[in-house]
Amino acid sequence: GPQGAWGGDLGLYGIDVPIGLLYFFAFGSLAFYAFVLGGWASGSKYSFLGAMRSAAQLISYEVAIGLSLLGVAMMAGSLSLVDIVEAQGSGDGEQGVWFIVPQFVGFIIFMVAGFAESSRPPFDLPESDAELVAGYNTEYGGMRFGSFFMAEYIEVIVISGVATACFLGGWHGPGPEALAPLWVILKMFAFVLFFIWVRATLPRLRYDQLMSLGWKILLPLATLNVLVTAILLVVI
Repeated sequence: GPQGAWGGDLGLYGIDVPIGLLYFFAFGSLAFYAFVLGGWASGSKYSFLGAMRSAAQLISYEVAIGLSLLGVAMMAGSLSLVDIVEAQGSGDGEQGVWFIVPQFVGFIIFMVAGFAESSRPPFDLPESDAELVAGYNTEYGGMRFGSFFMAEYIEVIVISGVATACFLGGWHGPGPEALAPLWVILKMFAFVLFFIWVRATLPRLRYDQLMSLGWKILLPLATLNVLVTAILLVVI
């Protein structure tokens, strides 16, 4: 691949961070502070209640999203997103097995938790119009409101990118290697379209249903998925 200024390999990914998945979790968790401070600083009870909902939702589903990606990291033997993508190729540039096949349960958990993490419908409880006007950004307008709104959609794109890298083989796809950027864009575009399609399809959950889904269904399923993956990796 092309050499960077410091002698390292550069590709579609820019820089290969050895602990890329941990960075994803670390920066994702920082949103907690933005929600709480944004809701508290606006001085509105609706905003603060929306901020508390956002924080509880983020913490609840962060655990499930982490465990869903742990199986992928175990199969790839690395926390590097580049290594995870390369593990889904056959080694000689040809098509390998994408992790969506052996880690299908993990993929479903990741997508459901990803919807909740980014507060997309049907998990848009923090800004449910009928109850909280617009959630933690009720009192904001102009660029402040635009910044909150933009951050939500950036999170959708980031989750789509991580799903593409961890489950859909990243830049791997049929055809010559020159098509690699096109495959990444198409896969991410498909995920973003799915986010928008679900918004127009499913009704909003109640808050107790949201919490029950996270702690009583997704968390045990994700833990079981990790255990089964570990056992299969040792046995096979």
